[in-house]
This record gives sequence, structure tokens and C-alpha cells, in this order.
Amino acid sequence: MRAYLVLDFSIDDFAKFKVYIEQIPAFIEKHSGRYIVRGEVPQVVEGDWQPQRLVIIEFPGNTQANAFLQDPDAQPLFAIRHSTTDSKLILVEGCLP
Repeated sequence: MRAYLVLDFSIDDFAKFKVYIEQIPAFIEKHSGRYIVRGEVPQVVEGDWQPQRLVIIEFPGNTQANAFLQDPDAQPLFAIRHSTTDSKLILVEGCLP
């Protein structure tokens, strides 16, 4: 079953965050992931959720998504994201095999 990482974030320091933007795609690809949505400003159509920017990354399954999240070589990039953004991240399984 496919798995999706959904990231809602706002950028506090774009100059430093740019390193993450440039380097993280290689790690996503390394773990068979692909962008579905990449840093877009969403349009709220219902409710009081006020996401700033959304990223949705699809992986073949939870195994690959978790391998991406635990990749030791990607941890410095995650630290950059944590220090330069206010972000919320969830992992959810999809309906399609």
C-alpha cells in the first residue's frame, strides 16, 4: 500500500532553508519517493485549518517512507528544516496498492 508524507510548513529563514530544498530531492528519490505536491500554497475551502505551504511525497509503502525519515545521511537536512521552518509532518497510507 502506498504511503504519503504530508508536510505543512512556513519558512522562517529562506537563505538557510535553500540548502534543504536543493539537496533533499536526492534522498526522496533514493527511497523511491516522488513529489505529488511541492511547496504549494493551498486554498482552504472548508474548516479552520490554515496551512502555509504543502508538500506531499508518495512512497511505494511505509517501509520506504520510514527508511527516508530514518536515513542517517538525511538527518543534517532534516535539522536544517527544523531550524528554518515551523513544520508539521504526518505519514499516512493510501488506498492504492
